[in-house]
Amino acid sequence: MDDWLSLRARTHPDHPAVVGEGFALTYAELDRSVPALERGELVVAPARRDLEFVRLFHACVRHGAVLVPTDPREPRPQVGVEGVGAGEGDTVLFTSGTTAAAKAVVLTRANHEASAIASAWNLGVAPDDRWLCVLPVHHVGGLAILWRSLIYGTTVILHERFDPGAVNAAVERGEVTLASLVPTMLRRMRAAGLSTAGRLRALLLGGGPVPRELLEWAMKRGLPALQTYGMTETASQIATLRAEEAVTHHGSAGRPLLGVELAIGDGGEILARGPMVSAGALADDGWLHTGDTGHLDEDGFLHLHGRLDDVIVTGGENVQALEVEEAVLSHPAVADAAVAGRPDREWGEAVTAWVVLATHVPDGELAAHCRARLASFKVPKAFVRVDELPRNAAGKVVRARLSG
Repeated sequence: MDDWLSLRARTHPDHPAVVGEGFALTYAELDRSVPALERGELVVAPARRDLEFVRLFHACVRHGAVLVPTDPREPRPQVGVEGVGAGEGDTVLFTSGTTAAAKAVVLTRANHEASAIASAWNLGVAPDDRWLCVLPVHHVGGLAILWRSLIYGTTVILHERFDPGAVNAAVERGEVTLASLVPTMLRRMRAAGLSTAGRLRALLLGGGPVPRELLEWAMKRGLPALQTYGMTETASQIATLRAEEAVTHHGSAGRPLLGVELAIGDGGEILARGPMVSAGALADDGWLHTGDTGHLDEDGFLHLHGRLDDVIVTGGENVQALEVEEAVLSHPAVADAAVAGRPDREWGEAVTAWVVLATHVPDGELAAHCRARLASFKVPKAFVRVDELPRNAAGKVVRARLSG
């Protein structure tokens, strides 16, 4: 069972393994095309969503090489893996770095296999599943799709870039049954006119709490949008809503997946442990301290609040940036928004919203809209209009780069 690709080439030789722009390989064809590597070899490579990288990924898995996928947009990436302690067959990934410098995380084959099993336990596996990969494969959300599809013997649908029109067409034509996205991607698909779910049986939304208005829009259109929660250190998802729970537990990220333990620590911080969690990320108390805040309800469902670093302290009051963002995004003229605190002599931090507008909004209208939905101390003191928000390759807002 160490060589998953050889196994799939024997059991599913004619089944499509990966389909992309201008190519489609069966498991037998992919098996024959994988290059040779040395066991333990350190392979640092730009992670593009193309056939070359897919072959390299499978080569590392087969031969026990250490894969370090880097951001293809960086001409000279600073990988910084010295002393990380990777072993044969590990995948060294980097965190998204939205609130601090990106750090290297070692994920083992066992971590990825445990993650794939937990996902299958929650979502199930169909022989004709086709998982759309438009997330960056140098982050865990995209790379996990390659792992899961290999272990399940199903198909990866690879798009080299995220084009909302092309993704909508793939969904509406029934070319995909599963998809992993971040909320900003789904918002762009909505703006591009997504009209039907096609054969989608699950559309996973991760990368942080999902705005309620986006979930409500998806629900009204029959899209199986399921909030999920995970991170680099957990080899992707550790809590995911089930399709049948989307209505009864709307807004939740679901229960912990198979093998996952969750707890709430000081300050509402989410703590996690389980076989998919990187051993190097555990604190002395045996838990992964995620830096995210949330709560577990009486039924064991996880509800996300935001990052510990996203709490704005203004005039002695604590404000969750996510709650304010949801209020701002509920205005029909707002296409995108992010909220953070700016240093302020009077308030300590002033709640500030950066907004991308789809249409003109008169001065004062956004503040009035928020006052009808939020306590007065939560209403942004300023609305900064921008053409776009600073986001990383995973689609997350980099709050440290908000300015103005």
